[in-house]
Amino acid sequence: MRLTPYQIITPLISAVAVFYAWNLVLRRRKSVLEAGLWTLFWGAISIVALYPNLLSYLSAITGIENQENAVIVTFLGVLFFMVFYLVIRLEELEQKYAKLVRHLALREAGLAEASEGQSKAPMTKHQ
Repeated sequence: MRLTPYQIITPLISAVAVFYAWNLVLRRRKSVLEAGLWTLFWGAISIVALYPNLLSYLSAITGIENQENAVIVTFLGVLFFMVFYLVIRLEELEQKYAKLVRHLALREAGLAEASEGQSKAPMTKHQ
């Protein structure tokens, strides 16, 4: 099998992207699930680059006659899933942010011990 430059460069770029994602997991900036999705996405790109005949199989499975359309539809599905996942994560972060702001506002007002159920001295501006 003779490899084209595209078939060499694409898996290398994919490997760098996957390595970067797992590096972010080790630095606790990404979750394992995010890195797993990233690995799945870039792995699929590499496999399609190395074995373009798999597109015929993909188009047969999806029932789409044109191979290019099968790839586009499949990757659009993957991208929609990723966007959906990111929206869920964004909503979780917004809820955590709102909870944190509420907690800080109560602490600044000296009402934090009532909301925490603990007896702490109210925090003043001088502390």
